[in-house]
Amino acid sequence: MIIVAGWIRVDAAERDRYLAAVADVTRQARAAPGCADFVQAPDPLDPERIVILERWESDDALLAFRNSGGPDLEVPEVRGAEVRKYRISAVEAP
Repeated sequence: MIIVAGWIRVDAAERDRYLAAVADVTRQARAAPGCADFVQAPDPLDPERIVILERWESDDALLAFRNSGGPDLEVPEVRGAEVRKYRISAVEAP
């Protein structure tokens, strides 16, 4: 299992426009083979922050989606980001 998680930062006044612009990316990712989850969501406490969470069955599935192209998006400028990829060796109930 591959997890991509973190955050990006945009101007607070542009966050809703950013999320609307990437909504189709979320739909495409969730329909992609090997995608277990994909979300970009507004942080409830920080108006500039967007939380990123993706779960993929494998590196191959993630790379296939990333390399599949897609629409050219006009999104607000990303002012900062911290997104990492994690390799999970086991999954269990909380």
